[in-house]
Amino acid sequence: MKDLYAELEGKARAARAASRRLAFISTEIKNKALSNISKDLITHKEEILAANSLDYRQAEAAGMNAALLDRLMLNETRLDSMARDVMTVAALQDPVGEMSDNRTLPNGLVIGKKRVPLGVIGSIYESRPNVTIDISVLCLKSGNAVILRGGKETLHSNKALVKVVQEAAYRAGIPDGAIQFIDNTDHALVEHMLKLNQYIDLIIPRGGAGLIKFVAETANMPVVTGGIGVCHTYIDKSADIKNALAIVYNAKVQRPTVCNALDSVIVHQDIAAQYLPLMGDELNKGGVEMHCDERSLAILRKNQNLTLKAAVPEDWGKEFLALIAAIKVVDSLDEALAHIEKYGSGHSEAIVTEDYTSGMRFLNEVDAACVYLNASTRFTDGGQFGLGAEVGISTQKFHARGPLGLRELTTYKWIIFGRGQIRP
Repeated sequence: MKDLYAELEGKARAARAASRRLAFISTEIKNKALSNISKDLITHKEEILAANSLDYRQAEAAGMNAALLDRLMLNETRLDSMARDVMTVAALQDPVGEMSDNRTLPNGLVIGKKRVPLGVIGSIYESRPNVTIDISVLCLKSGNAVILRGGKETLHSNKALVKVVQEAAYRAGIPDGAIQFIDNTDHALVEHMLKLNQYIDLIIPRGGAGLIKFVAETANMPVVTGGIGVCHTYIDKSADIKNALAIVYNAKVQRPTVCNALDSVIVHQDIAAQYLPLMGDELNKGGVEMHCDERSLAILRKNQNLTLKAAVPEDWGKEFLALIAAIKVVDSLDEALAHIEKYGSGHSEAIVTEDYTSGMRFLNEVDAACVYLNASTRFTDGGQFGLGAEVGISTQKFHARGPLGLRELTTYKWIIFGRGQIRP
């Protein structure tokens, strides 16, 4: 084990050394690296998909659930999309070096903030090979070195992807050692990695609640936590029925296995009798199983074609990651807000309403990273927000919140210009 620890520490030292040089690399070189990565993902498509197929077969044989299998799987369409997303990041403005809050003090000092990379980012993640690319390119563009540790279920996929990233980036002039990959799946290495705060500036975990809790409680360096999404959509009494049906269907059915998918529908009693039967028909088309409170069940059970269950306490505040939705009828907006406050995870919440006052109250009072008015929660995504990609979605409040893009992987330092001033 000592040899494995020494190897890990060697990779961390190399990343730290590379980060010193990477912080000053030109935007041109960084964009060239990203362009190489995008092209090489397509050039090496067959090797990548073959490696992913091996991971998929092994995970399926081991009994991995459908939600995680969907996240693990790569195909030509997803790989093409990944390559396009890399070029989207390349096209974004480089935040490094930006100056802000510039001003001249009464004593003549000219001060301002200059945006700089964080340094070395460590990422520990499960079941999502696309995360390897997203985090790598965002770290490179923002001037950060990165240490990647994926799950054992994606080992072959990640090896193939990291090889593409490393060769493409170093060919463009990125400092050797800037992209590190831990290819040993021994869990003890994760714990050791979380103690290397002398080399790693920030840890970003992506995965289930157990992984995130372990990382947050074990790490010696700052951790960005999030990704657990218990997402509600509240249908207000003044909601446009057509919009409400489309938004709920999209948020639940479009891709149910991700963190920004809808988990619970809350419906105002004044619109419940009109809206719920129509919603039931729509969700039934998508194969959704509905876990209903007493009032919604009384309305929906009239349609014998629906898949219904009486809700149990555990259904509230649960991230289903499947074609399952909890349904609740409330007497007021206040009750809906209280329910979300109690059971929400701080990820993404939505209201559908035509009433300005209700909409503004919801936007102002709901405490979540992303709060929507008349739109699907499925938009909580770095690409959809125009960030190109994301290294994760933060549900905490320090140092960033929501999808983490380029700017969220930087900090700032104060720059002060003087002409010989001394403090009296």
